[in-house]
Amino acid sequence: MNYPQISHHGAVTGVTGSCHELKLTTNESVLIDCGIFQGSDYSPHGKADAHHLELDFPIDNVKALILTHCHIDHAGRIPWLIAAGFDGPIYCSHPTSKLLPVMLADAAKIGITRDNRIIEKLIDRVESLVQPINFNTWLSITESLRIRLQRAGHILGSAYVECEVNNDADKRIIFSGDLGAPHAPLLPAAKSPQQCHTLVIESTYGHKRHDDRTKRQERLRNVIEHCFRNQGAVLIPAFSLGRTQELMYEFEQIIHENTEQWHNIDIVLDSPLAGRITNVYRELRPYWDDEAQDTLAEGRYPLTYKQVICVETHDQHKKMVKFLSKTARPTVVISASGMCNGGRITDYLKTLLPDKRTDIIFTGYQARGSIGRQILKYGPKHGFVEIDEERISINANVHLIGGYSAHADQQDLLDFAMNIGQGPNDIRIVHGDDDAKQTLKQKMEDEVPSATVSIPRK
Repeated sequence: MNYPQISHHGAVTGVTGSCHELKLTTNESVLIDCGIFQGSDYSPHGKADAHHLELDFPIDNVKALILTHCHIDHAGRIPWLIAAGFDGPIYCSHPTSKLLPVMLADAAKIGITRDNRIIEKLIDRVESLVQPINFNTWLSITESLRIRLQRAGHILGSAYVECEVNNDADKRIIFSGDLGAPHAPLLPAAKSPQQCHTLVIESTYGHKRHDDRTKRQERLRNVIEHCFRNQGAVLIPAFSLGRTQELMYEFEQIIHENTEQWHNIDIVLDSPLAGRITNVYRELRPYWDDEAQDTLAEGRYPLTYKQVICVETHDQHKKMVKFLSKTARPTVVISASGMCNGGRITDYLKTLLPDKRTDIIFTGYQARGSIGRQILKYGPKHGFVEIDEERISINANVHLIGGYSAHADQQDLLDFAMNIGQGPNDIRIVHGDDDAKQTLKQKMEDEVPSATVSIPRK
């Protein structure tokens, strides 16, 4: 049997559950990511899904875990990995090492236990295994494998992973993780590697093009100005890590550049997790991009400004929902979860979706089976959606602004592959719905004719 080999334990039947195993020898391998499944996604082995997160593959030979970033669909199964007996190092970037404990502690409260003592022991264990490494620096992690992390531009600390087995640069393997869209707030854009033989690449938006930043800001302004006119609320379901901070940054810029009317709007951040992560983002300012550094130099604070209202406690949350149901004050609410399958956003949806003054903006991908996907489908028809077994009429205006996605679009993915200095020879497309993967495969075959392009199933 020839090595190295790649097995995929997730993100091949959809966009969640990312987990790839790079097999180096018969008794040595490493994992790249170990994420949970969401929506209706499931593992290629057929035994793991959003309700069954126990590992359904052997880990006896797994010597290390390499994290591309700490979104839970890439890192959320770490507790189950440890429970299965894994005690090897977890390699990631320095920002990811700061954000990971926050993300896992919150995920544990939802999916494992609310006992703080157990959660603290889990986080202590994770932190003891984490070994942060610098970007753009080769590191030998086994006798036969060295890796290098490069910025991916998806969220702060996100990386794609270069893997070199037995010092053979001609056979270099790259796992893209999640690649970001260029010109994203706060983040330096990803740059293609110089050399690659095998490229395992995501395809979340492999079938779509995003609006550019100017257009998406204009569309965002238009929705908010509609909110000014009808005195309603704007709901933005957003992931606590990454999307929330980018939106806060964008709103600060729009407020800075626009009329006095904008200075009177409330930006409600109703997510304790997002608040904690935003604090970590502030601590990680040295990793912000040049544009954000220039904003700071002007004496502006893009993640802390007077229009932001942070809702912390559950009681404060309930009062805010009730207040918005009765008031006529233009307000933007940013709240998790990003796909509306849980979290505080569901209370806002149940209360405000029936109100025609409400606008709801989706700024990111909505997985199959998610409540967000259902609102996008039935909202324009003024249909209904079921939340907590309750039928909710949708009279709100529903908007999709794809330009705010933290994921690269079709052209960005093609550019990443085409701009690799030498290679790739083998492209494997993962992390996307079937139509996205098939469309990207056809495009890759046209634009990178030297490569064999495939869609792995396991």
